[in-house]
Order: sequence, then structure tokens, then C-alpha cells
Amino acid sequence: MPGISLAGVEKNYGSYRAVRGLDLEVRDGEFLCLLGPSGCGKTTTLRMIAGLENLAAGKLAVGGRVVDCPSEAVFVPAEKRGMGLVFQSYALWPHLTVEQNTEFGLKLRRMPRQESRRRVDEVMRALGIEALRQRYPSQLSGGQQQRVALARMLAVNPEVLLLDEPLSNLDARLRLEMRAELKRLHAAFGTTIVFVTHDQWEAMTLADTIAVMNEGVLQQLGTPDDIYARPANRFVAEFVGNPPINIVELGSDDELSRSLGRYLAERNAGSEDVGSVGIRPENLRLGPGTQSAAGGFSAPAEVTGVLPTGGSWIVELRTGGRAMFLNTHVPPGVRIGETLRFDVPPQALHLFDRDGARLPAGDAALARA
Repeated sequence: MPGISLAGVEKNYGSYRAVRGLDLEVRDGEFLCLLGPSGCGKTTTLRMIAGLENLAAGKLAVGGRVVDCPSEAVFVPAEKRGMGLVFQSYALWPHLTVEQNTEFGLKLRRMPRQESRRRVDEVMRALGIEALRQRYPSQLSGGQQQRVALARMLAVNPEVLLLDEPLSNLDARLRLEMRAELKRLHAAFGTTIVFVTHDQWEAMTLADTIAVMNEGVLQQLGTPDDIYARPANRFVAEFVGNPPINIVELGSDDELSRSLGRYLAERNAGSEDVGSVGIRPENLRLGPGTQSAAGGFSAPAEVTGVLPTGGSWIVELRTGGRAMFLNTHVPPGVRIGETLRFDVPPQALHLFDRDGARLPAGDAALARA
């Protein structure tokens, strides 16, 4: 299966710059998620890869073949790119059965009947929809329709599979099942997949690599672990994570900001360059003691809320004049109104400069603490 290369890609709609200077490599057989909020440029990027939108500038290549480059007057139309595209709307033919919908693309390619039947049977078996072959789309659930849409694309054996928020119409249980199904299909077929989503959990559970976008600009490219544990900037840190990361602005007129600034200065963590500090809710620990363990940061806090979420608890704290959130999978055993201390290990503090970029030098200083 081919890889995809985007170099200096731009897309404009009048004066609006939807995608700006995008450099992105999707490796052969990789499952890449384009992740970001609405309007960030992820679907526009997918449509450019598919050939449904023209580049304003830059170069797009698939498998080493340039398919779109305005400066070289090259544009390969969508139907000649060897790609399968599944939209949020499944777009099944209502008058065709499941089997006929699955076979539709093969008929357009005039594949021999015997080979076509073998391919349809293979794909339907892989997706677990063999028993539905004589049903019509109106007789299927949302999850079943999704599988048929995927089967139709996989039947033609596309070199690249492009998925534009295909699970957003499903309920929570079906979305979970289809995520597992997509992972299994990727392992079985080895197809290069580009998946667009605004749902961080979809991206984290499905992708080999995540490309986080905002306002048409690529913010960070990395594995799910990299994106979560080492966010490149404040936007990535705040967008990925539920509950969201706690952010403390240094220089603010509250006790938590001042004490955190003193803590960083004592450890030579470049506090003069730090604009804000991020703390993941699961890295906060509560206890009655007055001393932090292993050189971590500690401060008093009042419990203002305990929110059970089923299997975990979110504890709302008030400390130094601001709210903080703690997430735990162990019953917290605290009461509203109780005053305790929270503790954060030094390596769990994410330091960002005043422009929001990550400060790796500060990370290294805290790791030595």
C-alpha cells in the first residue's frame, strides 16, 4: 500500500486560509488520524488527498506519484487515485441489497463475475455482515449500515482508505464496537488509512499516528502516547485529555501561581521563561500530609465537589484562589468542605512559554529534581 506525502500544502477559500503550509507524511500501511476542532482544516485536508479539492499551493504525492501540484500544472482526478472514501453519511443505495451495495464498485470496474463474488464474500465475512446480504439499507441499524459502507470500499481493494468522521452517527456502544472493528480490519488488510475525527478518544484508540490541527496549521504529529504525555504546546495539551488538563498561569495574582513560581525557581526550571504550567488531573494526589514526596509540588486545597463517572471519580478542588480537577479510579474517600493537600510529582508538570510552546529544558530540570 502506498504512502502519502504533503509538502507545503495550502488551501484557500477566497481570503480564508483553510490549510496553511502543511507538511505531512503518512507511511505505507499506517493508520493516521487527523484530529482537531471544527474548522481546523482536517476534512479539507482529507478532501485534497481524495482529489475532491484542488491545492492552492504545495505538492501532494501518493506512492511517490505526484497527484496534485499547481506549480507543475498536475492534477489527477479522484477516480484515478485508487482511493476509497467513506463519509459521515454512509450514502448506501436504498434500492440495492447489502450484497449489491457491496458489489457496486466491482461492477463499475467490470470485474469478472466469479472473482467479484469471491471478493464480496470475503469482505462480507470479514465484516460479519454475511447474514444481512439480502436486506436493504432501511432494514439495517446504524452500525450495520456503517459496516456495509466499509465493505463497499474494501471490496474494490483501495490503495488508501479515507474516513471522514464515519462513526459520529452511532451510539456509544456501537462506536466502541466499530473502533475495535476498524483496528482489526487495518491489521487484516494493511491498508493505508487516513481518519478524520474531532473525538480525541477515537484518535487515541485507533491511530498509529495522530496529526493534531488547529486553524489550518499542524500543531503536533506523533504517537498517541507522545501527544498525551508530551504535548507540543498548550493547544494540544488542552484539546487532548478528559477531564481537561489543569492550567496555572504564572504571574497571576493568586497564591497557587506564586507558590508554583517559587517551586520552579528553586529547581532552576527556567521559571523566568515559563508562562503557564499544565497538570493532568490523574497526576494529582490527595493526602493529609504537609510534605510532598520525592520533591514534588504540594499545596493545600479544599474539596468543593466529588463527581462519580462510573468506574472513576472527578474531585473538584479549590486551591490558591482557583479551581483544579483530580481524576482517580480509586474511591477518593473525601468529603465536600474538607481541606487537604495535593501533591504532583515533578515530572508530571508540563511547562509552556508565554506563547504556549512546550519548554523541554524545564522538563529536563524537573526530571532531575
